[in-house]
Amino acid sequence: MKNRIVTVSREFGSGGRTIARKAADLIGIPCYDQEIITNLARESKFTEDFVSAEIENVHSTWFAGFTTGIPTPSDTIWVAQCKVIKELAEKGSCIIVGRCADYILRGLHDCLNVFIHADYEFRAKRITEVYGENEVPTIRRLKEKDKSRAAYYLNYTDETWGLLRNYDVTLNSGVLGIDKCAEVIRSLY
Repeated sequence: MKNRIVTVSREFGSGGRTIARKAADLIGIPCYDQEIITNLARESKFTEDFVSAEIENVHSTWFAGFTTGIPTPSDTIWVAQCKVIKELAEKGSCIIVGRCADYILRGLHDCLNVFIHADYEFRAKRITEVYGENEVPTIRRLKEKDKSRAAYYLNYTDETWGLLRNYDVTLNSGVLGIDKCAEVIRSLY
């Protein structure tokens, strides 16, 4: 029997990471998020800070790698990320947050692919409360982080991040709430 994997993609500030952890606790399976960065650093031979920065500040590497034939650090991290995510999925049932896991595991495992979203007001309020940011740069930061995630996804999957057909279910955490979203994931597991 294949392991049952839940992938959780999310808009910045929607509470996706929190929802994933709560759902994992309800189901009784591990949730991998920051742990993936640690494994990526080990696998790619880069530091955790460098890996985090490369993932957060994605730039198109297809042209650079294509013209030089030499993989960029981002490409090296992507290869390591694919390996780490596949290994975690092979290890056992789990929830994996972000990092194109829905794409990487496509067709390889029994996956429930979830996308968490919410409107700007909910997300701005949430990151103000969680991260202590004020309202003005908050909206700009939401847009920048979402744009970065979309660019990363497009760069490595050639698909559109957040496109409904890439997910089995989308949940609006601003309407349903964090706990209800976690409960929905548990009920679909």
